[in-house]
Amino acid sequence: MSSEILAVLEYMEKEKGISREDMIETISSAIKTAALKGAETGPEIRVEISPKTGVLEAWTLLEVVDFVSDAATEIILDKARLYLDDPQIGDTVERQLEPAYLGRIAAKTAEQAIKQRLRQFEKEMIYDEFRDQVGNLVTGIVRRRERGDLIVEVGKAEAVLPHRERVPGEDYVPGERIRCLLLNIDTASRGPELILSRSNIRFVYRLFEVEITEIADDTVVIAAMAREPGYRTKVCVRSNDVKVDPVGACVGARGARVKSIVRELGGEKVDIIRHHEDPNELLHEALKPAVPKNVRLDKEARRIYFEVAEDDMSIAIGRRGQNARLTSRLLGWRLDIEEEGKKEVGFDQRMAKAEESLSHLGIEDDVATRLVGIGLISAEAFEGVTAADLSDAGFSEEEVSGILAKVTASKES
Repeated sequence: MSSEILAVLEYMEKEKGISREDMIETISSAIKTAALKGAETGPEIRVEISPKTGVLEAWTLLEVVDFVSDAATEIILDKARLYLDDPQIGDTVERQLEPAYLGRIAAKTAEQAIKQRLRQFEKEMIYDEFRDQVGNLVTGIVRRRERGDLIVEVGKAEAVLPHRERVPGEDYVPGERIRCLLLNIDTASRGPELILSRSNIRFVYRLFEVEITEIADDTVVIAAMAREPGYRTKVCVRSNDVKVDPVGACVGARGARVKSIVRELGGEKVDIIRHHEDPNELLHEALKPAVPKNVRLDKEARRIYFEVAEDDMSIAIGRRGQNARLTSRLLGWRLDIEEEGKKEVGFDQRMAKAEESLSHLGIEDDVATRLVGIGLISAEAFEGVTAADLSDAGFSEEEVSGILAKVTASKES
């Protein structure tokens, strides 16, 4: 048994980073618990394990009495002299137990307790190691798939990249290196679980900090960011140093810095925009090369009304309304876009157009009108649009679930 214990101590210290002292305390406690279930031991047992040899020694504690009523807890005075030079009634005697005495049942109980405690040790170490890294980038190796999730080896720990935190279109095979954001440590009943993400917007924040030294040292600051994972990200930057061009610092020489970020994002388009406090100026920057005209701000409703030339309409709205949605999120304002020269196309007519385009989906007229306002004019336009996108656009939870259900049903029919 000593060789087995020594092997456990050496393995856990070398492979798992658990000290011998911690392991000895765990094993001693487990064996003590197992031994207490035996018929020939009292309620108190002392267990010692040699850290060098793994030799196990155990003693049961007996009270010295003049008449034994319970042999498991008491010892007569004459026999106590075998253990103590001058025992007295009421003294405590330690009688050594044979390891074999633990028996098969006790040994099995000890084995189970040891495994359980070891798992707890590993979980505690994982939490201690990674709790200060939440929100930072980590690099790991993809090991396997489990129910659509990726299991990633990060150091000596296993992390989970849930399907919901992956970027649409990305795929990985076992053995491939992957960089992710450590999103959270889920301290569930089964222990801490490292949750990774590549779709979270903070993943892009951290990439900018790693690739661009001016952002890491706060010379350049990311003022706002909007992202549709796998498709496009808009980043608004400003400089704390008048001598430093924030956009140029992010782009780098010949675009080297931003290209590195784009590669990590799997080709996702990244727009870097100079920050302006004035929403009107920021709108012009965010929609380039489209040019907003006749801009009107409704500050109370945080809504911007503007026109664009006919040739700029598709640019301003973007593919499936993507550019308009991202710009809206970047500014924190709702956008209402009209085509220049067609101001006579009013609210009623736009509603009629929405009803005509979306009526086959079964979407209510007022909801359809709002969808058209952000560029979602058909079922095809919803490709890549998530529930979060619709919520950000001002739709209620009930409206979001209804819209997506009807769009999905339309595509399946």
